[in-house]
This record gives sequence, structure tokens and C-alpha cells, in this order.
Amino acid sequence: MNLTIAKKDLLRLASRMDAVAQKKGTMPALACTRLTAADGTLRMEATDLNVTIDGVIPAEVSKPGSFAVSAHELVARVKTMPDGPITIETKDNALVLKAKGSARRFTMRGMPGDDFPPVPRPEEGAAHIPLDASTLTKLIAHTAFSVSTDETRANLNSALLEIENGIARMVSTDGHRLSKAECPIEGHASLTMLIPLKAVHEIRRLAEDVIASEDGALRLTQSGPYAFFAAGVVTFTTKLVDSSFPPYAQVIPKSSDRIFRLSRVKLADAVKAVAVSAGNNLGVRLSFNKGDLRVTSEDPTKGEGVDEVSYDLVDGKDGALVGMNSKYLGEVLTALSSDDVELGISGELDPVVARPAGDAKDIDFTGVLMPMRI
Repeated sequence: MNLTIAKKDLLRLASRMDAVAQKKGTMPALACTRLTAADGTLRMEATDLNVTIDGVIPAEVSKPGSFAVSAHELVARVKTMPDGPITIETKDNALVLKAKGSARRFTMRGMPGDDFPPVPRPEEGAAHIPLDASTLTKLIAHTAFSVSTDETRANLNSALLEIENGIARMVSTDGHRLSKAECPIEGHASLTMLIPLKAVHEIRRLAEDVIASEDGALRLTQSGPYAFFAAGVVTFTTKLVDSSFPPYAQVIPKSSDRIFRLSRVKLADAVKAVAVSAGNNLGVRLSFNKGDLRVTSEDPTKGEGVDEVSYDLVDGKDGALVGMNSKYLGEVLTALSSDDVELGISGELDPVVARPAGDAKDIDFTGVLMPMRI
């Protein structure tokens, strides 16, 4: 293999490979990225067998071939290269990187490309669903924080993506809270898939790259047990979770006895401040009374914290008392972009519902948080 490629193109793609390649494991190949030169292009691939990323960029190919090297070590070496063209060639079972016009050169040990695990491809004729990158980014931003990090519970360590009747919906839960976000989309496609947490973060990164390049085009393909997200020269693939997501519609209360409207920023600031003295359980108490919300926390070793935020009663009888996990409530408030938020509260032990308030809704969001005994 022998080729010449621009450093900026190689570094951008190699960095994406490093994010997916396995850092630790029993299979050395999974820590590698495979470079394949052919027909005026360089293809790079990385996989941990559950998620895969591959990209194709233009290159001056003198001799086609394929070779796999450590994804992390490749990025580290390319970063140190001076700007400009880089030559890549294989020699004596090693990959040689050299900057044109410079004496700087690296030799990397690796393995033949044929020893790299096969990566999934969409079945021929599989349907492509166009998705706006900004829409996908909003859905993830409003739900990723409540995905469970417990890898032993696969159905909760993932986000549910549903597309139906011109609506794209993403839902996540960790058993203590639930987030549901919806955006209208064009077309009449229909699908349901469970996307693992690691893939959710990489899909968001891919969508943000699309937005930064001012090209909103992103294509989603579901083929067999895999989902393929393609944008420009890069395709991200994830193996979908083969499990049942909880019946989220049954978790969301149909109504609340009281609905309070508050400044999102002021409430978030008060909760963050008072949580400093909340102790290990992160619990804060919300007491609504005559237009003033009193946010308090107490810990035997840290003392007390108190703050107040004014509110408007939207519906129901005034007055309520509920204990909340400050971290969970804060993450919901941070994810929203509306000026105000509405909190729906029934009893002290009933779920609390958070929604953006006002006409300036950029997304239809519902957050459900289980109360705490404080």
C-alpha cells in the first residue's frame, strides 16, 4: 500500500476511528483501525463488534492495499505531523507515516487488513430515511442524560427511537426518571429501534459534525439487527438492542393536580446552589406556597441550604410539597431551552412532570421524575 493524503483529512477521520475502537480487550484487532487504499480513496474502519464507524476520503493512491494499526497510536502520531501532505506505505509488515518535505517519520506495527473483523453493511435495496441533523441532535440532547448507565440492563442502557406518522420520538429511562422528546419530520417512514448508550453519544457527534459543515443531510438505514447513520463520507453503524423497552406511555401521568410555572434558569440556579448542602442522597425539598417556591436541603454534617423562586399557578389548588433528586431535576432543566418550565405535581409520592412552557417550544418534551422521601 502506498498513498498520499492531506494531514487534516487523515486526522479528522482517524480521530473518529479512535472514539469507537476498543481501548481494552482480549482481541487486539478491536483496538485497531483498518486502512484500505484503492481507486483514489482511503477507507478507514474501526469496530468493537457492537458499534462500527467507517469513512472514505480522497487520496493519491500509488499502490492499493490494506493494513490495520492501533487507532489510538495512529492519532497520536498524525497529530505531531506538520501540516501538509502525508505519505502512508506498508513495508516489512509495518505501516510507515512520513511528512512530505520533512524528516519526521513513524513506523507502526500492525496486522494485515484481512485479519481485521468484517464490518456490517446494509442489505442491498434497504430503504434510507432522511433525517435532519439538528432534529436528531435535539432529540438526543433531551434524552441522553436519563439513559441508564447499568450495562447489565440492556433495555434501559439504551434509547428508544421511534418514527411514525411524521413524528420522530426518542425516549429514555433509568427506572427513576423518564425523558420523552418529539419533533415533526417529513415523510411517512415508520420504524422502532433501541440504540445502545455508546452509540447514542457517537450519533450525536456525527450529527453535530453535519451541522458544523452546514450540510443537514443525514440518512438512517435499518437493516437486519443493525442501524446505519450516514453523513457525507462517514457512516456510523450500531448493533441494535434486542430487548423490550418499558411501556413508557403508562409511566407518564395523564394529568396533574397542580401545575406551576417557573423561570427555568432561576429554578436551575436555586437547585444547583442548594444541592451543595444536600448530602450524599442529593435530595432537595420543594415547597410551593402563595407564589413562592422554597427550595431547601439539609444534611447532619453539612448543615442547611435555602433559596426561593417565584412561581405562577397555572392549574389546580395552590400549595405542594415534594422531595426531588437535585441532579435529576437539574439535568432536565439544563436540557430545556425554553425560558419557563411547568412542573406538574399531584401528591408527595406521585411522579413529577416537567415540560417546557410558553409558545417558544422548539421541541415537544416531557420529563417524569420520581419523588424522594426527605
